[in-house]
Amino acid sequence: MSVSIPEPVASFIDRVNDHDEQGFLDAFTPDGVVDDWGREFQGRDAIKRWSDKEFIGARGVLTVQSAVSNGDGVTVVGDWRSNYANGLSSFAFTVQGDQITRMTIREG
Repeated sequence: MSVSIPEPVASFIDRVNDHDEQGFLDAFTPDGVVDDWGREFQGRDAIKRWSDKEFIGARGVLTVQSAVSNGDGVTVVGDWRSNYANGLSSFAFTVQGDQITRMTIREG
């Protein structure tokens, strides 16, 4: 099954699955936020510290099952597999231009 994912989220997921740390970080605005189940990490330095353990550093791969666009946002549901955590997850993205301002992770 092929799922259509709008940019810049599609490229972001490719970077994550390729374990491209710099590409992952560059996808966020300088003051971007990751909300991982209520824990918020704002700015690229904080996002990097979180990601080093729980995301890119955990060699995670997201297999997308569905994607829905709504205005300036995209919500992707998929199977997340990593050395840190596994399971069906929802990733809600807020986008500004060609960058991500917020990624919210919850149960899928």
